[in-house]
Amino acid sequence: MKAIVTVVGKDRVGIIAGVCTALAEFNVNVLDISQTVMQGYFTMMMATEVSQCNVPLAELVTRMDEIGKDMGLSIRVQREDIFEAMHRI
Repeated sequence: MKAIVTVVGKDRVGIIAGVCTALAEFNVNVLDISQTVMQGYFTMMMATEVSQCNVPLAELVTRMDEIGKDMGLSIRVQREDIFEAMHRI
């Protein structure tokens, strides 16, 4: 199963490393990544593979949200099919 991870927050050194390290600890594979800085704010979207994740998806969502708060970021994890349905016109 695939999931979309979005990250938003004030730009600083180490955001990509911190988020990717956390995902790796849950055995989540990053398939594709796009990031940019807009007016001092860091934004990143990642396509990930979560079928080998070592915790249930609901727990991954909660834990990544907590990690985001600790890092001063908003981190959201959504199943790819839900993400696509929400963003369809």
